[in-house]
Amino acid sequence: MKKLSVYVDGGSRGNPGPAGIGAVILNEKGTVIREYNKYIGITTNNVAEYNAVIYGLQEALIEKADAIELHLDSELVAQQLKGEYKVKNANIRPLFEQALHLISGFKKCTITRIGREKNKLADKLVNKAINLGGLL
Repeated sequence: MKKLSVYVDGGSRGNPGPAGIGAVILNEKGTVIREYNKYIGITTNNVAEYNAVIYGLQEALIEKADAIELHLDSELVAQQLKGEYKVKNANIRPLFEQALHLISGFKKCTITRIGREKNKLADKLVNKAINLGGLL
């Protein structure tokens, strides 16, 4: 069984404001096998977080993972994906549903909320995306 760790982050400057996403995928040995960042336009932090989750899950599926550990620093998104918080925002619901659909593609998915200090690489990718996006 192929197991990967997926670290994701999304953010916007201004909320809403220029936004980006970042994802880092590590193999079972803890080696980075994939990094991804993208500027996603003007949106909110929560929309950016969900987009980061979706991209991270897609990348893990492309890597043919059977099991993943999804790490993110957004309490709201982590708790919603675990079913502990309700999704009240109509703009978030389709992203939430897409994330759950992608999660169903794995035999096992563990969702862990981590502190920002443990998500520095994904955060760095977010800022890189936003900085580069502002030049487009």
